[in-house]
Amino acid sequence: MKVAVLGGGPAGLYFAISMKLRDAGHEVVVFERNRPDDTFGWGVVLSDETLDNLAANDAKSAAAIREHFAYWDDIAVVHKGVRTLSTGHGFCGIGRMRLLLLLQARARELGVDLRFETEADDHAALMKDYDLVVTADGLNSKTRTALAGHFRPDIDMRKCKFVWLGTRQKFDDAFTFIFEKTPHGWVWAHAYQFDDDTATFIVECAEETWQRFGFGAMSREQSIAACEAIFRDHLGGHALMSNANHIRGSAWINFPRVLCERWSHENVVLMGDAAATAHFSIGSGSKLAMESAIALADYLHSEPTLQAAFEKYEVARRTEVLKLQSAARNSLEWFEDVERYLDLDPIQFTYSLLTRSQRISHENLRLRDAKWLGGAEEWFQRRAGARDGTHRAPMFAPFRLRGLELKNRVVVSPMAQYKAVDGTPTDWHLVHYCERAKGGAGLVVIEMTCVSPEGRITPGCTGFYRPGHEAAWKRIVDFVHEETEAKICAQLGHSGPKGSTQLGWEEADAPLKDGNWPLLAASAVPWSGKNQTPKAMDRADMDRVRDEFVAAAQMADRCGFDMLELHMAHGYLLSSFISPLTNRRDDAYGGSLDNRMLFPLEVFHAVRAVWPDDKPVSVRISANDWVGDEGVTPEEAVEIARMLQAAGVDICDVSAGQTSIRARPVYGRMFQTPFSDRIRNETGMATMAVGNIYEPDHVNSILMAGRADLVCLARPHLADPYWTLHAAAKLGDRGVKWPDPYLPGRDQLYRLAERGPEQMTGKV
Repeated sequence: MKVAVLGGGPAGLYFAISMKLRDAGHEVVVFERNRPDDTFGWGVVLSDETLDNLAANDAKSAAAIREHFAYWDDIAVVHKGVRTLSTGHGFCGIGRMRLLLLLQARARELGVDLRFETEADDHAALMKDYDLVVTADGLNSKTRTALAGHFRPDIDMRKCKFVWLGTRQKFDDAFTFIFEKTPHGWVWAHAYQFDDDTATFIVECAEETWQRFGFGAMSREQSIAACEAIFRDHLGGHALMSNANHIRGSAWINFPRVLCERWSHENVVLMGDAAATAHFSIGSGSKLAMESAIALADYLHSEPTLQAAFEKYEVARRTEVLKLQSAARNSLEWFEDVERYLDLDPIQFTYSLLTRSQRISHENLRLRDAKWLGGAEEWFQRRAGARDGTHRAPMFAPFRLRGLELKNRVVVSPMAQYKAVDGTPTDWHLVHYCERAKGGAGLVVIEMTCVSPEGRITPGCTGFYRPGHEAAWKRIVDFVHEETEAKICAQLGHSGPKGSTQLGWEEADAPLKDGNWPLLAASAVPWSGKNQTPKAMDRADMDRVRDEFVAAAQMADRCGFDMLELHMAHGYLLSSFISPLTNRRDDAYGGSLDNRMLFPLEVFHAVRAVWPDDKPVSVRISANDWVGDEGVTPEEAVEIARMLQAAGVDICDVSAGQTSIRARPVYGRMFQTPFSDRIRNETGMATMAVGNIYEPDHVNSILMAGRADLVCLARPHLADPYWTLHAAAKLGDRGVKWPDPYLPGRDQLYRLAERGPEQMTGKV
């Protein structure tokens, strides 16, 4: 086979080597526009697992690479003048120049034709002259650009500026992150050793900081001098160096996140950064490229046709690339937003950094560095005011809001049961809520309970508007208080345009087949084409609904509820005022966010005035309408939270979506937690995180990283009312309170847990 490889980086060289190893008769030519010793970066990070894969493919080049590896096990974070060290992370690195020279030598040895300082941009001619054209010409691939109509690349230029430098200063004891505050803003460095004498030193900052420094107008020498001044205290008198002499200007760039819809066209195939990029903060770009080179070479020799090989290559590698890109996206977004975390305590800041990509979980971090994590957990417990025992996971730390004290940070999220009769909770609700209170959660939040018959979502929804409701709710609250350590919160709401619909297990959000009642909303905007059009509320309607919320709050207080939550999310009445998708008013209650918040805040103030001072009030919001700039965005959600905080709301229950049938959510584990994270760390307001949180690891990582103060789990508590007690057993925590009649069951579970997780199948 006659093969042209465009690009002489690790991807192109290693593919050329792999092809010649499989068949020495292949004619393989590598075209590289730069000189053999031109390279933009300094060090390359690989893992032992990757090196094992390389060794299985070519033992000779793998041995040469391993011979020049620098190994380190620790990560150091320098923040607020404190150097925090965590171990057990297992990195190894090699100089990019050294790697290229080793691969060049191996390629020549195998008979690969290496042509440097050679442009190969006549794609039509290459496709005609060669059987196969492998495009490995980097993140600014000319081939990908020329054939963009076929590859359909999605290129997302990210926010931060960075420059890739090197230094003779030693960073051989740890992969080091350094954060420095300057008069122009925060600047940070990623530093790691890759040979005996040299370390990579990547400098990064926000675009605004870069502009204030004037880096764009500086020469390379001026830019380096400015970076040396910023990091003077960490360089030990050593200079910073650039090897990007082939780049004009200061060599600062924005990272382009690349993902192509297709990786092949006729006899052309993409590889490495040309096909997909992974942010340097997780150090896996070369790993992806070289493992992709192995895969493509394998399929070219196992499949009957070029197209069949391309298809298998893309299917196999795209999954791995997407997994790594997901982790890389989490990591790069953390660095883009790092300034929101820089006021955290150094311990919590370090934890947040270590777990930023979600590839390292709480318990995985314990396996890596149990001593450091144990100390971090003790810090968390002390900060939470724990009186007894500090060797506990964050989920078992106490939490206080006004006069409310919770034993732990686990919340049973509100979940509609649709089992009420004329708004009255039944024995179903007694068993449902009391069972979950017995299950160990610190707080149980009841389903959205409506302030009027017309405010119900369905005929099966509970209410706070008739005398009989009070007695039924009080029975439940009294049981929770008498028999458990849990606290219980009443969530008040009004269905607005989403009312008069069928039960949840029937046709969701569809009108009743008969017996529908009239609806109210901010504007006459129906939920869907099937739903009735609500009346746009006038001032008299607002007065009446506000007073209904007040009366419901007073009833909840008489029932003994410990906390109150107002539902201002998910497209219900108060949400219909907040979202521009459903608020089309042209009076004082529509238009700007200030106007759209007027009535929801009026309701809050009226409720707060009658709710006891020592009991907290929460508000649930939809922090993203999932329709782009036409609806509430995460940015606007921060402003909504600021308004709630200024009004006196104690904690924000941060949900998202369900405000429009046009919404296109992006699902995944903990997928709504970033909204809580942003609100908490940009406003300082306490938050609750929700959304596909189902493992103790999720809960502990969210809390320890400072992404929320409480964590709400819904479906896991439907499947297992004793989720918290079972999680404690799994984690080896014996400090949770079990109901006295259940102590024999507790003891058996603890014994099973001590024998191993497999003994607890079905329990956690």
